[in-house]
Amino acid sequence: MSGTTTAAALRRRAAGAGANRWVVLVVLCASLLLVAVDATVLHVAVPAVTEDLRPGGIELLWIVDAYPLVCASLLILFGTLGDRVGRRRILLLGYGLFGVASALAALADTAQMLIVARALLGVGGAMIMPATLSILRQVFPDRRERALAIGIWSAVAAVGAAVGPLLGGFLLEHFWWGSVFLVNIPLMLVSLPVGRLLLPESKGAADGPWDVVGALMAAAGLFGVVLGVKRLGSGEIEGATAVPLLVGAALLFLFVRRQRRRKHPLVDLRMFARPAFSTSVGCIVLAMLALVGLELIAAQYLQLVLGLSPLETGLRLLPLTFAAMAAGLAGARMLRRFGPRRMVCAGFCLTAFAVVLLTAMGGTDDPALMLSGFVLLGFGLETTLFGAYESMLSEAPPEQAGGAAAIGETSYQLGAGLGIALLGSVMNAAYTPGLSSVPGVPASASVAAGHSLGEAYEVAGQLGGGAGETLREAARNCFVHGLHVTLLVSAGLLLLGAAIALRLPRTMNCEAVAPAVEVPAPREVAESRVTA
Repeated sequence: MSGTTTAAALRRRAAGAGANRWVVLVVLCASLLLVAVDATVLHVAVPAVTEDLRPGGIELLWIVDAYPLVCASLLILFGTLGDRVGRRRILLLGYGLFGVASALAALADTAQMLIVARALLGVGGAMIMPATLSILRQVFPDRRERALAIGIWSAVAAVGAAVGPLLGGFLLEHFWWGSVFLVNIPLMLVSLPVGRLLLPESKGAADGPWDVVGALMAAAGLFGVVLGVKRLGSGEIEGATAVPLLVGAALLFLFVRRQRRRKHPLVDLRMFARPAFSTSVGCIVLAMLALVGLELIAAQYLQLVLGLSPLETGLRLLPLTFAAMAAGLAGARMLRRFGPRRMVCAGFCLTAFAVVLLTAMGGTDDPALMLSGFVLLGFGLETTLFGAYESMLSEAPPEQAGGAAAIGETSYQLGAGLGIALLGSVMNAAYTPGLSSVPGVPASASVAAGHSLGEAYEVAGQLGGGAGETLREAARNCFVHGLHVTLLVSAGLLLLGAAIALRLPRTMNCEAVAPAVEVPAPREVAESRVTA
């Protein structure tokens, strides 16, 4: 056995106290699956919730947004707290809180109670998400094995995002809307004792006090920025959008300034001085920016332009998920063969090609085109995200694993919010002008139709006759035009991501980032070779 292999075996033994590391990976993936499913499972239940609880417009908005908002804002807080008090401890607390909040959400009889329960679910999710990645970083000190583990982890995340709406739809057909939350409880009841028994405890450096003020500042700043970005994505450009966005940005600026001055910072910002780390974070933001905005617009296209049902729309998008799963499972092998730079660049370029290919979509259904485009899109994006996540996590010091994981997950959430805001704005800018004056249609009706395709259909139905049909056809054509413009803008952003990824390392260095281990005496090395 070579010295390198011996060192890897010693590192695995040092980290592998307790259960087999692959069993630990199964437990971590089960945690991630639950959180990923819960992020999307409510989408199909919104009509049933609205009919039962009768929430107002703002209350309904908070029912949907409370979970991702709270989760995104608390990722850094709980990621760094896990480094200090123990990552397994934070994860187990997250399990318990997630189960309690699920029960509260299922039994909610008012909109306010459901909002509180969804916010508590966000707190639990913020405890669970960075803890899974940081424990994975600890349990798999050998980078080759860690790459495979991250591939499986990311494939599970893709499955969870796709399973959420399908599981929600199945439960709603047989039970009431609260069942989409109750399904979490038995999984938590199993995960809590199993995690306590099998997961190893790990901590980072404990030098100096934990920066409570900095943690709260980061949480409030992220909450304001994510809230403002989400409002921009919904088309709101007013004080209600600008104030939280500006306040959040100011708090984050002060947070960065505070961390630079502290002897023992909450987040070691020197990580961003490492090209591989900062580049990986930027790639995650750009990849998510493209993915979420395109998924949202694609779902509208499939339902409003092609007239597919929600179930048919979900099935059309499934190839994207399956391709992402395949890329996640093949990611470790691709990373070893091509290295982070070529892998992430190729993922961005493949995704850009898929996006340009989808500009051939028009007013008529073309299943073969969408199948090929969505498969390439899913494989390319997951290849990009896999390479970026693996490089980011491997570049971070082991004692900062929780903070690094939290930064990665925060980048993921911010990229998703920015994608909806930016690409949604591009879509509106390309869609609205074409409906400013439709021949034979009253000016007021044309203006109202310019707000969205759904509203255009409502106005066309009210007009009826030839004018209504003319407006409907014009709105469909304008939407397809806006879709094409949005796809081209997205392709440009993806090519920008490919250029940025050129700063990543050319090869996968499996030794430089390994955690330090005590060098054994020659006799111990010989014995380890025999036993290995």
